[in-house]
Amino acid sequence: MMRRLLVAIASLLIALPALAHKPSDSYLSLWVRDTVVSGQWDIALRDLDFAIGLDANGDAEITWGEVRARHADIAAYAMARLALSMSGSACPAHVTEHLIDNHTDGAYAVLRFQAECPKTGEALQARYGLFFDIDPQHKGLLRLEFQGTSVVAIFSPDKASQSFSLVKPSKLTQFFDYLVEGVWHIWIGFDHILFLLALLLPAVALRSRHAWQPVKAFRPAFMNVFKIVTAFTVAHSITLSLATLGVVDLPSRMVESVIAASVVIAALNNVFPLFSERRWIMAFAFGLVHGFGFASVLADLGLPSDALVLALVGFNLGVEAGQLAIVSAFLPLAFALRRTQFYRRVILLGGSLLIALVASAWFVERAFDLKLLPF
Repeated sequence: MMRRLLVAIASLLIALPALAHKPSDSYLSLWVRDTVVSGQWDIALRDLDFAIGLDANGDAEITWGEVRARHADIAAYAMARLALSMSGSACPAHVTEHLIDNHTDGAYAVLRFQAECPKTGEALQARYGLFFDIDPQHKGLLRLEFQGTSVVAIFSPDKASQSFSLVKPSKLTQFFDYLVEGVWHIWIGFDHILFLLALLLPAVALRSRHAWQPVKAFRPAFMNVFKIVTAFTVAHSITLSLATLGVVDLPSRMVESVIAASVVIAALNNVFPLFSERRWIMAFAFGLVHGFGFASVLADLGLPSDALVLALVGFNLGVEAGQLAIVSAFLPLAFALRRTQFYRRVILLGGSLLIALVASAWFVERAFDLKLLPF
């Protein structure tokens, strides 16, 4: 009965992805020409509605008229949360045009603006604070262009202020920049981390007589982890490459929905095991979907045309490095605690149920455009 229940839950979660949307992101593009910085900022209407209230009549539909009536408020709210400077001097910005654009996860307000800097410099400083006070998981995806070169970055509450060199970078520098972004993305990608942890929690235990028993030696635990991590890495590397190179393209709303579902299924599998000894199969199957999630971030960042392969390889290696850091911290601690009731009951079973609960809330948020959690 429990197995049938798990299969039913899995089928339901996978069947609903068409209604889901991506987590909160905005897309900021800057073009630097001498002392002039031109910009375009795409911000989700659903996020603006949550922050300042755009739905005037409360019918859950945001119309062009309602957006147009709040142009001044949208501009004031957004531009108060972006500060640019060069050579230590502020570059005041003003909005020049308001547009609407449709992304895969819904309608976005598009602000085009221009900033004037008092003098040129070798670096541009940016401070980004959009939505951080109401959504700590919001990210600002930046693409900066100058002298025919593209630089990418991700703004988050921990990386709200950043400085960007305006000296044309070498290919090695671009490779390193994407590697760092790959590491950072896996560390702030809580859905990816929880999926990996849900698969790793039973790695130091064996299923016997309907209960989890500790492994007797480190080698079996290491091999379990090795198979899971390798399967996940191979799978998401395949789809990351295919999606980034334009060979395969899936709607982001479907991808993000299935990613949330994968976390629920992997966690519940620890409580009602279907794949107790072959979790690497689950890691590979869902890893293919997680690869599309990684690819959407890389695509939003933008790839330099003159260093496409280097950027792709750098980002992927960064994801692997960040992933290995998590595994390296987890495995020794889990192995040391494996014989305790605390690990098997509280961490393994209790932790899995908590992961499933959180991931279920994520799924509901993405499926029905709700805000349930602050992360």
